[in-house]
Amino acid sequence: MLSFRYHALSLVAVFLALVIGLLLGVAVGDKGLVSRAERDVRASLRKDVREAQGERDEAREQLEERQAFEQDAYPAMVAGRLEGMRVALIELGGSSDRMWNLTRDALQGSGGRLGSVSVIRLPLDLAALAKGSKGTRYERLADDPTLLHPFATRLGIQFTQGGDLLRGVKGALLEQGSGTLSGADGVVVVRNEQEYDDPADARAAEEFERGLMRGLQVDGVPVVGVEATDSDPSQIQWFKDHDLSSVDDLDDPLGRAALVFALAGERGHFGVKPSADGGRLPPVL
Repeated sequence: MLSFRYHALSLVAVFLALVIGLLLGVAVGDKGLVSRAERDVRASLRKDVREAQGERDEAREQLEERQAFEQDAYPAMVAGRLEGMRVALIELGGSSDRMWNLTRDALQGSGGRLGSVSVIRLPLDLAALAKGSKGTRYERLADDPTLLHPFATRLGIQFTQGGDLLRGVKGALLEQGSGTLSGADGVVVVRNEQEYDDPADARAAEEFERGLMRGLQVDGVPVVGVEATDSDPSQIQWFKDHDLSSVDDLDDPLGRAALVFALAGERGHFGVKPSADGGRLPPVL
């Protein structure tokens, strides 16, 4: 695909050439030469602008054609790939309606459904989580930091299997939630960078996230980290560090198709960024 940045740089170079030409003409002092040089540069500039506009229009047309093709081909690519699958969306560091909508769109026609959306409240309220864990060993969570990792691991398992502990702490754990927490056959993870005023909160969040990701994968359920092409900073390395497959361009039809195939069991890191060592789509296509 043609680069719009290239066209912009070309135009800047032409304008600089015009300015330099005019300055050189003035230094020589030949009015006729200046006038002739100015006319030549202007004519060249107009030609370059017309060519750049033509290339821009051609690139735009090619992009629109590609997007139309991908939209038309999408149902055939994903049809029935996730038949009957319940998918849980877990968001860390705040909610994103955009990522929720893109995940839902990706499942269209795949046979899978978004069974639950859970936005984890960060920083963690350990006292409230301990209260919701009453009757279990995790009721000492606020006083014993060594319990945080196994606690998060148990919650990760129950996001895929269902369980009393997750239901008991749901009010303290989730900033927002919808659907039923009765289990899932696949999990989509969205992570936004979070800043903490208290270093202890940062350490607790890191330990919790590490345990949660481990628990989600205990039973071999596909867990896929996703982001958009303009997500900044990117979380792909974080997903890799936690052994998750990933998709870095969920805002593109091919990215949504890659998510469906990853939820169907294809492993890898897919998308358009340098970290996408799996290409745009799994080799199965």
